Amino acid sequence: MAKNKSAGGTNALVIVESPAKAKTIGKYLGPGFTVEASIGHVRDLPQGAKQVPAKYKGEPWANLGVNVDKDFEPIYVVPPGKSKHIQMLKDKLKDADELYLATDEDREGEAISWHLLEILKPKVPVHRLVFHEITKDAIQEALKSPRSVDNGLVRAQETRRILDRLYGYEVSPLLWRKVRPKLSAGRVQSVAVRLIVERERERMAFVSSNWWDLLGLFATGKAETLEATLVTVDGKRIPSGKDFDPATGKLKNAEMRLLGEQEARALADRIRSGEFTVTKVEDKPYTTKPYAPFTTSTLQQETNRKLGFTARRTMQAAQSLYENGHITYMRTDSTNLASVAIEDARKLIVDEYGKDYLPAAPRTYTGKVKNAQEAHEAIRPAGHPFQLPAAIKSSLNADEAKVFDMIWKRTIASQMEDARGRRISITIEGGGCTFQVSGKTIDFPGYLRAYVEGSDDPSADLADQERILPSVEVGEKLTCRDLSAKEHNTLSPSRYSEAALTKALEERGIGRPSTYASIIDTIQARSYVFKKGNALVPTWIAFSVTKLLEDHLARLVDYQFTAQMEDDLDAISRGERAHVEYLESFYFGNGKPGLKKQLEHKVDEIDARGISRILIGKPENGEEVYVRVGRYSPFVEQGEQTASLPEDLPPDEVTLAKALELLAQAEKGDEPLGMCPETGKPVFLKVGRFGPYVMRGHPDDEEKPQNAGLLKGMVPDDIDLETALKLLSLPRELGEYHPPAPAAAAEATTEGEAKTDEKADEKADAKADKGGKVMAYNGRFGPYVKCGNETRSLPANISPLDVTLEQAIELLKTPKARGRGAAAPKEPIKVFEGDSPITGMKVQVLDGRYGPYVTDGESNASLPKGVSPEELDFNEALNLLAARAAAGGSTKKKAAKKKTTAAKKTPTKKSAKKGTTKRTTKKK
Repeated sequence: MAKNKSAGGTNALVIVESPAKAKTIGKYLGPGFTVEASIGHVRDLPQGAKQVPAKYKGEPWANLGVNVDKDFEPIYVVPPGKSKHIQMLKDKLKDADELYLATDEDREGEAISWHLLEILKPKVPVHRLVFHEITKDAIQEALKSPRSVDNGLVRAQETRRILDRLYGYEVSPLLWRKVRPKLSAGRVQSVAVRLIVERERERMAFVSSNWWDLLGLFATGKAETLEATLVTVDGKRIPSGKDFDPATGKLKNAEMRLLGEQEARALADRIRSGEFTVTKVEDKPYTTKPYAPFTTSTLQQETNRKLGFTARRTMQAAQSLYENGHITYMRTDSTNLASVAIEDARKLIVDEYGKDYLPAAPRTYTGKVKNAQEAHEAIRPAGHPFQLPAAIKSSLNADEAKVFDMIWKRTIASQMEDARGRRISITIEGGGCTFQVSGKTIDFPGYLRAYVEGSDDPSADLADQERILPSVEVGEKLTCRDLSAKEHNTLSPSRYSEAALTKALEERGIGRPSTYASIIDTIQARSYVFKKGNALVPTWIAFSVTKLLEDHLARLVDYQFTAQMEDDLDAISRGERAHVEYLESFYFGNGKPGLKKQLEHKVDEIDARGISRILIGKPENGEEVYVRVGRYSPFVEQGEQTASLPEDLPPDEVTLAKALELLAQAEKGDEPLGMCPETGKPVFLKVGRFGPYVMRGHPDDEEKPQNAGLLKGMVPDDIDLETALKLLSLPRELGEYHPPAPAAAAEATTEGEAKTDEKADEKADAKADKGGKVMAYNGRFGPYVKCGNETRSLPANISPLDVTLEQAIELLKTPKARGRGAAAPKEPIKVFEGDSPITGMKVQVLDGRYGPYVTDGESNASLPKGVSPEELDFNEALNLLAARAAAGGSTKKKAAKKKTTAAKKTPTKKSAKKGTTKRTTKKK
């Protein structure tokens, strides 16, 4: 919150979305302005039946939160935990003479302003402030020319929200019935999953090809050398990877010369001592132009490639940079730059790089922006003149500094001269063979001095880009110093990274780049995708869901249909299309069946078993092999035989051979390793969804069988009956250990000191670990030993199967370095700048026993699956805390209530009792 009051007593209330933005804007507004944050949306569609108002409960459409029978009127409710904050805004408005709505300039920002008007019902003049950067000049300029809320943008946002609700709430239950509970479908989400699944299908169908060629090392008369690759033999071209069919592994053109290893080596031996001549030298100039300034999409792609940032992490850093006045608005499809920005960039080019790098005229860029109302500027440094990265680096965190540096360089480079150079190609012939080598020189680096896409160090990258070849002439004789046969294999199509998926969605016109971060989060949280390195790998659930949608609701995951939706929303925002008419067409149909009609009989039509089976292949003498998506985990199936699939095994690695191997292991697992001599029960080696394990007993026994996981580094082939019994013996009792008692207190000098020391000794004695049995465990996070309350991890060279009592005691004597029981508490993972508007305390992310969580001093909320602390921003943290509080508070709150109850029961004086109760209530 930022406050300013004028001497005359007038006071304007300014509302923005976030506390950080409020703080920055507050610095630029003069007396008479109070700046508050809405903390995101103040109203939304109900999330579940509990939030639906009572008067709508009996309506057939109530679960949707949208009255589909009456012009698709939405039900808006205040999100959990927001009521107090809204009341605070209402109270502030009572003292205001004017209301300024300064939310972001896109659809979401416009909708937040409209919702604020609806919920606050102001009786004072209202102004809509729009600015592209949070700088003093921009804010002052916006104050001079306020406007009204743009109803076109509001309707487009509302239509998009309703559309997504109808899609998700109508289709998701079908997935629950036919695939697995708790799944979700979404307009953009389901299409993104389909893209990832299709790429994995290509990888699964891919057939690798193999070919050989020769690499020759040639020397000129001046003893300079160059390496050239064989391209033709006896006039026939040697293939490259693109010449093979990825589905069959065969050459597309049978006329090409395919060399095997033996033939390639024989050819090298035959021509090695022959005569070689330069037959062609090509020297062609080239020019490359600078990249356009960043849009939301290209920024996300480049930070993912260059910095390894997720889309969410990028947007969090960019949001902070924007709200603190360092960059322009970061949700944009535009590549335009304002004239003042171009002037600043051109001046910096001369100052930083020299006049040679400045083109005669400013550069302009055009992009495929379909909605003129949302075509702002590109992302660039804010202010006039631009701040230099070095000047503000100390005020930024590491992520912000890296992102700002990229934005600054890309903006400057976009206004610099072209890069110029020469591409040189040399052709060498001899022995009926043709070799070629290409080189590249950079004559003038131009914009590359400032920015090289995908590179952290432009200077180093420029050096890497150049390949200087020796100067040769046509007809010049060369000496062959070496010829080596080289093997090549075709590579399957790469999986999508976040950058590649973002690019693919944008190229198809699907969704908005500003939503891609949340889409990628969602498909991971719903277990449709997991990450392997930087690649997005689909799960078998994704295969099953995509199969269902493709076979039975193909239009909903059609790329062109989904892209057309985005165009329709743009048309609504421009007032070119009626939103009710559009929603009626989508939901009820218009010539073609709408969503409701398409779903009408799907529950009866869809065979859940067929949807859940993905064919892997058919062995020559046997039944077809499938992967089945079970209710709890996927498994391999052949006839009546099944085998568990490890959860982290990518689908393209589940080949027919691998599937048969898993089935064989499972069949072997049905045969016991032997009988336990102590219990007489069979001992099995099994493979489950989390990997191999040993089991004593049978699932059909009355007594539950005992399971034990393998130790790290063990493989199923290592396990015999003796090893299995050792694993099942864990936890092992090693013996007894009683640590020495703490040293006695120093001799007291007074009676008071004696009593104090006696109490201290009693407390210390109560807390002291008296020891007891020493046990060895194989835990979730690795093997460890435990005695009383003390635990110590076992080093890699000591197994819990072999650790001795003496070794365990030595470990237990060693002080803990970190974690529970450590000398010092853990430092917060992250502390946000703003305080909680509810508790007034710091909001921070802490490392808990079960992972990171956010706290405001009263409520604790775990971070969603797939969201790292670095990616969580302040507004999201507050929303998590609000949802946690609404769901029933936190442990701290419950403890406070319990304490209050205890205080009431304590037989004390009335005054003391009242005081205690009053204080506790106030804290609540």
